[in-house]
Amino acid sequence: MSESQKETFRKYLEASGALDNLVKVLVSLYEEPDKPKQAQDYIKAALGAPTPAEYEAVVAERDSLKRQLEEAQLKISEMEAKDAGGEE
Repeated sequence: MSESQKETFRKYLEASGALDNLVKVLVSLYEEPDKPKQAQDYIKAALGAPTPAEYEAVVAERDSLKRQLEEAQLKISEMEAKDAGGEE
């Protein structure tokens, strides 16, 4: 990566506010009296990533909604077939 590419990227990070957010998170990690075992997990949480439990809950809800949608689509198909059969 050339120096001009690095400088362009740095300016992009500054303009978007990403650099400030990263610095704030790293400073808060530095100031943390009880350092977490996994710095990466701390950074993810500080930036708003879901916890594993939150992620699993969203996946479970998604799966439930998929099943409900499939059941509703099946009922619609059955009702359409029944309706089409009654029109003859």
